[in-house]
Amino acid sequence: MRKVILGLAISLDGFIEGPNGEYDWCFNDQDYGLNDFFSRVDTIFIGRKSYEMAQQHAENNNGEVVPGMPRMKEYVFSNTLKDVKEGAILIAGDSLAEIRSIKEQPGKDIWLFGGASLTDALMKEGLVDELWLSVHPIILGAGKPLFRMQDNRTPLTLLDSKTYNTGLVSLWYKIG
Repeated sequence: MRKVILGLAISLDGFIEGPNGEYDWCFNDQDYGLNDFFSRVDTIFIGRKSYEMAQQHAENNNGEVVPGMPRMKEYVFSNTLKDVKEGAILIAGDSLAEIRSIKEQPGKDIWLFGGASLTDALMKEGLVDELWLSVHPIILGAGKPLFRMQDNRTPLTLLDSKTYNTGLVSLWYKIG
């Protein structure tokens, strides 16, 4: 079965965005393991707000959401969007059943790119298999936290870590 990997940048104090939705604090001066990660995944899950933000970013950056990102099968999760870009698949309604079905299909692993609500729902249902967190050496003080209140503890097993000369620390965990 394919794995769902939550992979994203996070501040040392646990935020994925600043208080105004900014992410200008994220390093992009080197690869930070992205190319190796891209070789593992062929599908991306993204929530509505993150999708809209990514589309706006791509418009201003020659169509690239993330530098060097290969083409992937893209699933956009939203109950409010009516259509998405050509090639993307809109998922509304019982998205958890759809996610379970996609995980069982052949292919590489799946990148859970974003959406705090989508991440929260998948974490609560046990549908996220691994976390790849790029911890940036900054304390934002406020913003959008990665994790919301959970009903239970979630044990993690460290699979890998790497420290970069910029102070960024890449942490890879298996959930459970």
